[in-house]
Amino acid sequence: MIDFFKLKEIVLSNNSFLLTTHVNPDADAIGSETAFYYLLKKLGKEVFIINHSATPYNMEFFNKDKIIHKYDENLHKDLFNNVDVLVALDFNRSDRVVSMKEPFTKSDKLKICIDHHQLPEDFVDHLFIDSDYCATGQIIYDFIKQTNIIELDLQIANPIYAAIMTDTGSFRFERTTSEVHRIIAELLDLGVSPWEIYDQLYDQSKFSKIKLLGRALNSVKLDAEGRIGYMVITQKDFDELGALESDTENFVNYNLSVENVVIGILFIELKNGFKVSIRSKGNIPVNLLAKEFGGGGHINASGARFFTDNMQEMIPVILSKAKGYLN
Repeated sequence: MIDFFKLKEIVLSNNSFLLTTHVNPDADAIGSETAFYYLLKKLGKEVFIINHSATPYNMEFFNKDKIIHKYDENLHKDLFNNVDVLVALDFNRSDRVVSMKEPFTKSDKLKICIDHHQLPEDFVDHLFIDSDYCATGQIIYDFIKQTNIIELDLQIANPIYAAIMTDTGSFRFERTTSEVHRIIAELLDLGVSPWEIYDQLYDQSKFSKIKLLGRALNSVKLDAEGRIGYMVITQKDFDELGALESDTENFVNYNLSVENVVIGILFIELKNGFKVSIRSKGNIPVNLLAKEFGGGGHINASGARFFTDNMQEMIPVILSKAKGYLN
């Protein structure tokens, strides 16, 4: 259980906050930052959002007020020591902020983490984490409702809706409970337009992303038993199509749409190493698979990052490890 009243005490007793989230942010990450930003601003706080990664183009509608900034050491490094509180949203391991890890961890300011992932690292002063939540955005909703710290309005309801909608796979994943639907009903009553948010997030893709998806689908292979599906995207694919790493969001899920496949893996070659996204059905704990390679995440949605150039050599190694989780 999260101690929301302790969080309320921290919020009310401090004046300035720096919010950040994980590398390659998704809509739960950006939505949670945006919702928490406007919550703090309504309380008269000074707030900054600084991220390692640029905001993906399909999430720029969150940033119409230009409140989210990409980390620039010359501009932002001192901020980590000039605010009262550092807030980690939607991640619980310090390496997930990449270039900002050192200024974040070495700051002597109060640090808190608000998140719904498992296996947290001890890198902050206060953890507000519960993996039973479907999204970090849902935690922020409950924080508002249980403490009455502010009145929920459309400005905050929109990013919370986007956070929950995307992290539940448009309300089809296991943590889509009756309580989640009751929350969504209240957000709709406040004026949230589901079709507009869905359109911004999923139906405004650049042509290069659609072409990249084509290459990813063309690369799909199955293991010998037909229960593991995997796809590979190379740096050559990115270069030839002019696509971005952020364009690969949700590609991995296509593996699970193949009959009998229960583990889906996406291998993405980067300019500096490669990353692996892993998804599963049922109670297959792919977070433990990711942990074997220094990664983590949820039981059914996890990943790992490798700073080596041997992706092709590692693919059979990871597939072999994945087979051990099938039963």
